[in-house]
Amino acid sequence: MLDVRSGTMMDSAVILIDGERITAAGSKLAIPAGAQVIDLGNKTLLPGLIDMHTHLTGDPQDAGYSVVAKSVPRMTMTGAKNARLTVQAGFTTVRNLGAEAYTDIGLRDAINDGEMPGPRIAASGPAMGITGGHCDDTMHAPEYKSVSLGVADGVDEALKVTRRNIKYGADVIKICATGGVLSFGDDPRTSQYTLEELKAIISDAHRLGRKVAAHAHGGDGIKLAVLAGVDSIEHGSYIDDEGIKLMKEHKTWLVPTLYLGDWLIANAEAIKLPAPLLEKAKVVLPTARQNIARAIKAGVPVAFGTDAAVYPHGLNGREFAVLVKLGMTPLQAIRSATVNASELLGWADRVGSIEAGKFADIIAVDGDPLKDVTTLERVQWVMKGGAVVR
Repeated sequence: MLDVRSGTMMDSAVILIDGERITAAGSKLAIPAGAQVIDLGNKTLLPGLIDMHTHLTGDPQDAGYSVVAKSVPRMTMTGAKNARLTVQAGFTTVRNLGAEAYTDIGLRDAINDGEMPGPRIAASGPAMGITGGHCDDTMHAPEYKSVSLGVADGVDEALKVTRRNIKYGADVIKICATGGVLSFGDDPRTSQYTLEELKAIISDAHRLGRKVAAHAHGGDGIKLAVLAGVDSIEHGSYIDDEGIKLMKEHKTWLVPTLYLGDWLIANAEAIKLPAPLLEKAKVVLPTARQNIARAIKAGVPVAFGTDAAVYPHGLNGREFAVLVKLGMTPLQAIRSATVNASELLGWADRVGSIEAGKFADIIAVDGDPLKDVTTLERVQWVMKGGAVVR
């Protein structure tokens, strides 16, 4: 069993579970009389993994115009399918950052009520953004007057939408601080919300007990969000030295999403990715790797995220090898998806490590992930809350 805090591997590991929670974990613990025993032989145990950036209700083929024909009920069913794939891949907790019509909140509640399999979800509901920005619908002609549900311009409107998302069940607020890759008519390098708008959203969310995640590719957008007090920067593709310095000073988490670059460009034709979006991807995604490597080397705190939906759900574990390639040790990469992620989530008392009092969220793999982190792409066994789900 891997102790993700110390980095030590424990032989002859025993985990005692009562209901949903771990009561004890250690080497050669005495097994209580009458206990049900699951013997996993020589497999390696780790805590259930955490993905801090998913879009469960979407799939890769939704990156283009075809998504306009996808109804909210259909998105919800897509979410049910992807929730199952995600938990079976060993990711027992996710933070879902952006979904149409609060579908991720409904998905979360159905899983929590035991109606379907899936990970624990911290859900954002509709992502917030400016008119015509990355989180607004720019695929319809003007006469359709289509505006995404999370659009908010100006301080007053931004406060109203923040509060509305919380009213309808958001655990976290997602904002779009810069342009994006898979959207028409915007530039990932440019900021979108003003500092005043960002401060209003973030301070109000914090006052109401919610953390805030900022989609931010460009340098200025990253800096503005950090100065406004955001909890995490998602992507960080164009982060520069000043942005790195600010994130370290403010202890702002970086959630890089990197593996998607390999999959998206290789499969762009198959999913009919529109040419303007592919051209942006070919520029932004390779650049992101160079800049994220510098941020990792500089010691910016990193939590694991994938942007699942840009690539197929269930392949989340492929992100680990990219992080290691960019300078992390396997243990650092594993910590990013366990103790680091649980801290950013605010759930460190519940998930992220195999310790007494935590949920019995446990995975098993063949081999030693400290020697070969790709073993986490091939999770063999999954338990969530004391129940075996794979």
